[in-house]
Amino acid sequence: MKKRIQTLFCIFYISFNIYQLKAAPNNRYGTEEVSTSETSSVFLFKIDSVFIRKYNKVLKKYKEESYIEALRDALKIYDESKSHANKDNIYKITSLIADIYDKANNHERALDYYKESLLVLNSKIYLDNLSNDYSLKNIAKTYLRIGSTFQRLMKRDSAKYYFEKIDSLASVNDEIIIYKAASYTNLAGIYELDSLFDKAIVYAEKAIILHKITNNKISEAKATVNLGNIYLSINNFLKSKETYLKGIELIKNDNKQTAVRLKADLYYNLAWAMRNLKEYEAYDNLELSYEIEDGIRDKEVRRMVEEVTANFDVEGVKKEEENKRLRQNEIFWKFAIAAAIIIITLLYWLSLNRLKQKNLGLKLSQTQLLQNQNIEKLKSESQTRILNATIDGKESERKEIAETLHDSVSALLSSANLHLIATKSQFKGNVPIEIDKTQSIIAEASLKIRDLSHTLVSAVLLKFGLNFALKDMASKYSNSALYVDTDISDIRRYHQNFEIKIYNIIQEFVNNILKHSKAKNAIIKLYEKNNSIYFKISDDGIGFDKTEISNKDGLGLNQIDARIQMMHGKFLIESNLGKGTVVSVELPIVEKGVINHG
Repeated sequence: MKKRIQTLFCIFYISFNIYQLKAAPNNRYGTEEVSTSETSSVFLFKIDSVFIRKYNKVLKKYKEESYIEALRDALKIYDESKSHANKDNIYKITSLIADIYDKANNHERALDYYKESLLVLNSKIYLDNLSNDYSLKNIAKTYLRIGSTFQRLMKRDSAKYYFEKIDSLASVNDEIIIYKAASYTNLAGIYELDSLFDKAIVYAEKAIILHKITNNKISEAKATVNLGNIYLSINNFLKSKETYLKGIELIKNDNKQTAVRLKADLYYNLAWAMRNLKEYEAYDNLELSYEIEDGIRDKEVRRMVEEVTANFDVEGVKKEEENKRLRQNEIFWKFAIAAAIIIITLLYWLSLNRLKQKNLGLKLSQTQLLQNQNIEKLKSESQTRILNATIDGKESERKEIAETLHDSVSALLSSANLHLIATKSQFKGNVPIEIDKTQSIIAEASLKIRDLSHTLVSAVLLKFGLNFALKDMASKYSNSALYVDTDISDIRRYHQNFEIKIYNIIQEFVNNILKHSKAKNAIIKLYEKNNSIYFKISDDGIGFDKTEISNKDGLGLNQIDARIQMMHGKFLIESNLGKGTVVSVELPIVEKGVINHG
């Protein structure tokens, strides 16, 4: 009893000291400075050892699905690692942070860290200090994860870009082959969604071939299921039946749980294909699928019953021992609880005044921050509206001038020419040379007015629509240095103002290609889908650094961005130095007769 009372006093003393430490200024490292100019190999080894130990702890929490704790610790390690030169450590921790965000379904944040890990992999320091096999494996894995994340975000074009980059890597070991096979499977799924079934079949077959190389029957069977499903989507039931039978043959003697579940799926899909072929053995396969699934459920139930029974026996013994311990310590814990209540009460009253002061300061800071944010938001919205109104005014003015030149001035000049022709017929002898010169001047003026009218607003656009106007633009911009091509499908006539805006936006992007890209080839792709217009303008030029994209004035992107925002559209630029630029825009359609307030 005396020892327990002494223990209570120790608890009180330690708690008080902890409070004093919290109240003191945060000077954890004192006044010592750590030199970073030179670091011995022994110190680097220590850093790596510490990093590996911390990294493994976070990895364990991640595998145990304790994602909040794992993310908190991983971000702390990441901050510590940035001050050292070990690129491999930075790659490992950024990849793990991305995996945690991915598991938590925060795919945008996951994408940021996957891209950061890819930057590390592409750095010269990383490539010079690691073996080629190791580097290629990590690059392939990161491409696959970035592509898969884009696929979850429904950005299929970006996903295809990274999956296809895996294909260009050398297949130096089985692990890279596995990543390639996974990318082929994902590409097959994307092309199936896009109804490009021929491409989907090609990539599904490629995945099967790679799984054969690695002799992974389960993965080969899964890829075979995907191929069968593609054939099922295009109603090629005979081909899907043959494919499912191949998949069943691959794992017919494998009784592992994964293989058994896969067999159940194969028999179920086979039954569906045979039913469409009016082969009534389909019902036997369907029954076999149900039997396999019932068998899996029976095994799982038996395993759970055995676990519960074993746990019950163990828990019974533990419970008896626990009751003895609780009875012995009951009085002690009563004193401990009473002491803890006293300590907490004292700490509460000591910290209450400080907490009130901090809260008041925090509220004032939050109020000021909100006010600043509201002011910035209003400024941004006002600037966007002013910029958009300016562009609208320019477009309307250009259209009015073009119509006036074409419909009024050109008509007057034509009328004047007709009068001169009539006047010439009244002369019996030689016609005065001044009349011929006047006719020549009128003809030249008519030609210049027509060219000026077409420059202000494309006559092809007004008469025939975007399809022909863009092809005309591509033809005019193409020369010996740059070839501009078009890929336009499913385009009809829309509201005239809407067509003019799209034409002007595309023209601005093409002008940027001419001025800045040094490209040899460019393509304008335009199509309608789900009541929206999509267009993508890509070139093979020098590209630019996306980290400097905030400085948009030089490329004229501020005006384009403002216009697309007011039209309730979406705007994305993808570019890398030396790898060209891709601009993607999505705009909701404005039909004929509908006033566009954009």
